[in-house]
Amino acid sequence: MKLSLIGARLKNERLVAYLEIALGCVIGGAAYPLFLVPNNIAPGGLTGIATIFNYLWGWPVGVTSMALNLPLFVIGYKAMGRVFAFRSLVATLLFSACIDLIQLPPLTDDILLGTVYGALVLGVGLGLIMRGGATTGGSDMAARMVHKKFPVVTVGAFLFMIDCAVILCAAFTMSARAALYALICIFVNAKAVDLVLAGFGSAKACFIITNRAVDIARRIMAELDRGATVVNGTGAYSGRERTLLISVVSQREVIPLKKIVRQEDEKAFMFITDTHETLGEGFSALAGE
Repeated sequence: MKLSLIGARLKNERLVAYLEIALGCVIGGAAYPLFLVPNNIAPGGLTGIATIFNYLWGWPVGVTSMALNLPLFVIGYKAMGRVFAFRSLVATLLFSACIDLIQLPPLTDDILLGTVYGALVLGVGLGLIMRGGATTGGSDMAARMVHKKFPVVTVGAFLFMIDCAVILCAAFTMSARAALYALICIFVNAKAVDLVLAGFGSAKACFIITNRAVDIARRIMAELDRGATVVNGTGAYSGRERTLLISVVSQREVIPLKKIVRQEDEKAFMFITDTHETLGEGFSALAGE
């Protein structure tokens, strides 16, 4: 019975992963006809090179991107796990197809608006694809292979070099202005991907150093219906034992929590930080990705 439940859960997780990949391909692919291609914006990576080829010779971005990516898949699939490689191949084929097959009229001919919104839409799509455990870029595989052979070159550094090469190509083939907009696109796109992967910081992590941790924790559980964790520590200056209380609450519960702390211990020390993603009881489900 337990094994069947685990098997069903794994199937559901795989289904969710492929749905995220498919949705990400559609959203990311739509960024090209809506914003990027009409404004000749090269968003970095191999699709950025394909965009430059489209500008020079009118080659379709999706097909060109696929032609550039597939050889790297063939060479580099051994550097990845079997599941990741298969999902990435599916994502690359579907993403490339969506770029060319989604026929939507451009939403703007303003290059700045096209850059920012194109990068945002593309970033959301790529973030969903990554949440599904895949990638659309053969450049990622090339980076892994280079890093494996030359450990001093990190994956991030190699991808950054590829993006710089795309920007330089855009400067020479299009214009310096196009290269500057490509740089903006790469930056905004990276931030959008990070937001999708890490979340939007809707919860707050509260750290409270107090001598009345037990009383405060009891009130947090009773009045806010939130959990709390007590950690014992030692003050670096005083050398005395201190108690650290940790609790994660929603944004609207921060004020009631501060009121509880103030009522129980006016001399408490408290700091609050954003949490990018909060998983577990009372928040989002802790599901595998």
